[in-house]
Amino acid sequence: MNPAELYDDIRNYCRENADERIVKKYSRYFKEGYDAYGLSNNLLNNKVKSILNNSDINIEFISKTCRLLVKSGKYEETSFAILLLKQFSKEFNSKTLEEINYWFETGINNWAHTDAICREFTSFLLKNRIVNLQSFDKWRNAKNKFQRRAVPVTLIHILKITQEYEAFFEFIEPLMEDNERVVWQGLGWFLREAWKIKKEETESFLLKWKDKAPRLIYQYATEKMSAEEKKRFKKKK
Repeated sequence: MNPAELYDDIRNYCRENADERIVKKYSRYFKEGYDAYGLSNNLLNNKVKSILNNSDINIEFISKTCRLLVKSGKYEETSFAILLLKQFSKEFNSKTLEEINYWFETGINNWAHTDAICREFTSFLLKNRIVNLQSFDKWRNAKNKFQRRAVPVTLIHILKITQEYEAFFEFIEPLMEDNERVVWQGLGWFLREAWKIKKEETESFLLKWKDKAPRLIYQYATEKMSAEEKKRFKKKK
């Protein structure tokens, strides 16, 4: 079996187990469209286990297969890519980030897969010092809005194990005037989580940007604040 044959096998499995009821159930969470077969999580996970039982499967083989899966645009095919690649975390290196970058360039098109990538891959690479913050420099002005969203969402997973909040705040500044809602949501989420841990530093950053940044960022960032606390971050009229 080669990567193309495995891809065909996965695609046929998806077609054979498609369920329009599942598509209908989850489509409401994806305002920009949900191109899916409708596979249950059990079916996805069972197939992944079956694939990994093949002793010929290694990270190089899976990486090539993942490129085909992500490029297709089908929701579950990208889910398969994430589920398969994460099984090889012990073998991740700097080239893994290059693979993820390729995914964003060719096929990542929704918030759910973006956030899963941040949870399973990009934050893992940062936590384990396989890459550093500057490795994401070009992601901040990437063509794909979901790749830009991935910058703050990745950092959420690092907040509890670092003291480098000022460096993080400085790094996300180019995104504070982004024009995409999904990026604003990611930034607001990051700032809300940062505020829970380092209140003073986060509020200083929020005050700096309150009259320039989109209000949706602040809606998310101040969600856990009291009504009185939120007043400090209202935009000047």
